[in-house]
Amino acid sequence: MLMPKKVKHRKSHKGRGRGKRLATRMTTVAFGDFAIKATTEAWVTSRQIEAARRAMTRAIKRGGKVWIRIFPDKPVTSKGSEMPMGKGKGAVDHYVAVIRPGTVMFEMGGISEELARHALTLAASKLPLKTKIISREIA
Repeated sequence: MLMPKKVKHRKSHKGRGRGKRLATRMTTVAFGDFAIKATTEAWVTSRQIEAARRAMTRAIKRGGKVWIRIFPDKPVTSKGSEMPMGKGKGAVDHYVAVIRPGTVMFEMGGISEELARHALTLAASKLPLKTKIISREIA
């Protein structure tokens, strides 16, 4: 699973997900021909990214190429069950990628459009947000 090798701060603040703030970077297809683009915001865990990657690579039978454009670099902490209030912040449990609407998350290339759409649909079902499949605009 994906996680940072080294971080400047071990634990981070939760942050605020208020309003519908659109992504300003990673909004176009840059590497492949087809991609999954987020239409809602969410935290995507490293397990969900890996599940989507596996679904895509199995659907295309290891043909073509897959690019993962997101990386889980935000630590999420949790405390044990039945812990009393207080006693500080919990230990780092897992890492998430903060996804805003408009972010391109996965890309594919080197395969037919029909197979790519099928594989990307399978991958999108593993993710906790609404998505749409887009293709590269050939200018």
